[in-house]
Amino acid sequence: MEQPPRFSGVVKNFGMKQCQVDHSVFSRDSKYGKILLIVYVDDIVITSSDNNGIDRLKNFLQNHFHMKDLGKVKYFLGIEVARSRHGVNLCQRKYVLDLFEEIRLLGAKPAKTPMELNAKFSIDACEEFDDPRGYKRLVRKLNYLTITIPDISFVVSMVNQFIQHPRVLHGEAVLRIVRYLKGAPGHGLLYKSEGTLEI
Repeated sequence: MEQPPRFSGVVKNFGMKQCQVDHSVFSRDSKYGKILLIVYVDDIVITSSDNNGIDRLKNFLQNHFHMKDLGKVKYFLGIEVARSRHGVNLCQRKYVLDLFEEIRLLGAKPAKTPMELNAKFSIDACEEFDDPRGYKRLVRKLNYLTITIPDISFVVSMVNQFIQHPRVLHGEAVLRIVRYLKGAPGHGLLYKSEGTLEI
């Protein structure tokens, strides 16, 4: 997402470089680590192992813009961030619960696995799915969930292959993924304090 020139200019004056792939991401190297600044509409997230660098950047920005420091991030773009002595946990529980409500699966029975054993995803298998736009929207939402729930990545990539011409069996596969999420909507990633990742 393209940032207003004034904001970009101010951030660059601090020595930040704008990412060429994603213009909402800025970075700067310091001797204590990389400082990252991410912008989404009017929200900013700053992260780094350089705490002094974060403070200097916040002070610099507050000299140029009216800003409110909300402290450590707790929720950003549908991702919940929780800290404990064990590390940082990322999950998308609210996003998952909103998805259940949207497709009226709050009362559905959870599935034990995201995909049936030996599932076949042929394009010629059966009749066309009656709501291709709904299928596409749901697959995109599931794709976003792979950020914190990587165990659905394979099956989501499978159903994504049929996004242009979904069949009934593909729709059933998508609903099974959602029912799998129902078993643990708060499932996510734990970045341990020791620097390892736990799923």
